[in-house]
Amino acid sequence: MSALQEIQSFLLCPTPDRWIDNALANPALMLIDHANCEKKAANTALSLINRYTDNFELLNKMSRLAREEMRHFEQVIAIMKRRNIAYEHVTASRYATGLRDLARKSEPGKLVDVLIIGAFIEARSCERFARLAPHLDAELETFYNSLLKSESRHYQDYLKLAASVAESEDELNKRIAVIAAREAELIQSPDSEFRFHSGPMA
Repeated sequence: MSALQEIQSFLLCPTPDRWIDNALANPALMLIDHANCEKKAANTALSLINRYTDNFELLNKMSRLAREEMRHFEQVIAIMKRRNIAYEHVTASRYATGLRDLARKSEPGKLVDVLIIGAFIEARSCERFARLAPHLDAELETFYNSLLKSESRHYQDYLKLAASVAESEDELNKRIAVIAAREAELIQSPDSEFRFHSGPMA
């Protein structure tokens, strides 16, 4: 099974075709929010580094992840510059907040959930890059395909860290199931605004 196939089986649903149509109809906004997602992913990794200083495996993986996400951010804004797309402020989608609302409040459950949520965000990003790439111009198709390897590794890193922190495999699987159901709901239900992790526009 390829890394992409593993991700597709991890997610409960594919990205709706209508979201692909929304993305192709909003190419500038897609890139702006993609840049935001890369920046937020780096910030999440740094936040975990600052909070969980006693977990050396987490520190190493999140340090590498933060560097890679910021490199992706630089690549996206370089593409935007070449296309004369201004990096404007846009509101966040409900996706990440909707997932993080599920995180438990006490440790170690909170860390387990945050890591599982990170795995879903990275998995969905990877799945969407793969879905979008064939519909894009040559530059963006090449770029989005180039992101698949690192994004799939980020998904795996988050999931492995969650497994290392969880009290049992049963606990891990139960939390994955809860978060997977919410993730699929957010991805399939209509949204009022297009974002990289939004559902299809109503």
